[in-house]
Amino acid sequence: MKGYRFVTGAVVGALTSATMMVAVQAAEYPTKAIELIVPYAAGGGTDLVARAYADAVNRHLPQSVGVVNKTGGGGAVGLSEIMAARPDGYRIGMGTVEITTLPNLGVARFTADDFTPIARLNAEPSAITVNANAPWKTIEEFLAYAKENPGKVRIGNSGTGAIWHLAAEALATKSGLKFSHIPYDGANPAVTALLGNHIEAVSVSPAEVSSHIAAGTLRILAVMDDQRSKAFPDAPTLKEKGIDVTVATWRGIVVPKKTPANIVETLRAASKKAVEEQGFRDQLTKMNLSYAYLDGPEYKVAMEKDAEMFKVLMKQIGLSK
Repeated sequence: MKGYRFVTGAVVGALTSATMMVAVQAAEYPTKAIELIVPYAAGGGTDLVARAYADAVNRHLPQSVGVVNKTGGGGAVGLSEIMAARPDGYRIGMGTVEITTLPNLGVARFTADDFTPIARLNAEPSAITVNANAPWKTIEEFLAYAKENPGKVRIGNSGTGAIWHLAAEALATKSGLKFSHIPYDGANPAVTALLGNHIEAVSVSPAEVSSHIAAGTLRILAVMDDQRSKAFPDAPTLKEKGIDVTVATWRGIVVPKKTPANIVETLRAASKKAVEEQGFRDQLTKMNLSYAYLDGPEYKVAMEKDAEMFKVLMKQIGLSK
């Protein structure tokens, strides 16, 4: 019994020391570079927001924040790495709406409850975009062709179960159509495929095709929002065309669930200062990305609301497992 007590005491002492060490490290945070995991390919909307954020927040933290892209599984690979990271604030991530969609597919080990939201930075609607040399000049012509050729219209997205896939599925369900959904490791590879005429359309955000719209190589047929885009005022909403479909993504900073409160507060404060910089907002505007900041607690409420909404939507369109 004495030996048992001795071993137990040693273990308790070790645990206490480890806990104290974590507390000391958290109090000094950050003392080394921070890795910002982006669950999609470079060049897409999520990546662009992440790099704009990193540029801004680096002026408000004593250590640098660097972007690392971890692609695959419609965001599941990168988001899983964020969720499973050591909760010490040195591996943080870009949380996207897929946090609330992928769990319903049965392909993710995480749920929205596995993350602590720090700050929402941006929100963007889906848009149906085609090649400028495509025969469809309006969304009506595009949908009429899809109706006459079920399954032949290939729409590229940022991964199975990712938001742009759900957007196209929602449009198909609402319009009584059948598309062929082609997954990529992010919006940028999907847009590249569209430019090469390997697919007929993409359902990514307007910002992710903006440079090609400006160059005259792609054409937006409609946006899935309540109002027309300020950057692309000529593109109608689906609602204007009698199709009640509104689908959007959001992007923000998240950390693993058990991250200490003082680290969370340090990141929240630095993020708030970063997004208040005019330079950050100007950078988003330059890329035709919208500013949609929410502080951590409000971001958490919005995330929980979307988790419930997509649970219902994905069941309706037959994607839930």
